[in-house]
Amino acid sequence: GCFPMGKRAVALVPELVVRDAAQSAAFYKDVLAFSHCYSRPAQGFYYLSHHGAELMLEQCTDDSWMVPGDGPLGRGIHLQIGTPDADALFAKCKASGARIFRAVETAWYRTGDVYGGQKQFVVLDPDGYMLRFAEDLGTRASAPNDGRIVE
Repeated sequence: GCFPMGKRAVALVPELVVRDAAQSAAFYKDVLAFSHCYSRPAQGFYYLSHHGAELMLEQCTDDSWMVPGDGPLGRGIHLQIGTPDADALFAKCKASGARIFRAVETAWYRTGDVYGGQKQFVVLDPDGYMLRFAEDLGTRASAPNDGRIVE
C-alpha cells in the first residue's frame, strides 16, 4: 500500500531522477509490478510502491535535485526491493525484454551467527538504475550447501 504524505510509515523513500518519467513509470508498473500511489504528470513526478517498498520518480529538469555530471543515471547505487515471488517477477522482466544484470540465484549472506537467504535477481531500469529484487528464504544456523554463500 501507499502512505499519503504526513502519514508515511516508510523511513526511506528514494527519489530517482529519470530521463522520461512517464516511460519509467510505465516500466515500473507494467514490468516490475509496482502500484501507482499518486502522480503529478505535468511535473514528471510519480510515487510508486511494490509490496511495501516505495520510491519516487522525477523527470530530469534544470530544477532537479541532482549533481551535474556526465555519467549514467543510477551509477554507483543499487536498490534491494523485497518481493514475494522472485521467479515470477524475473520471468516477467525477461519476457518484456528488460535488461537483466544478474539472473535469478539463491544467495546466503552471513549476518552474525546465522545465514540469511534470498532468491534474487538484478534488472536495470530504463535509466540504468540497478534493482535487486529479493524473496526472503529465512535463516539457517549453519553454512548452507546450496546457492552462493557470502561470508
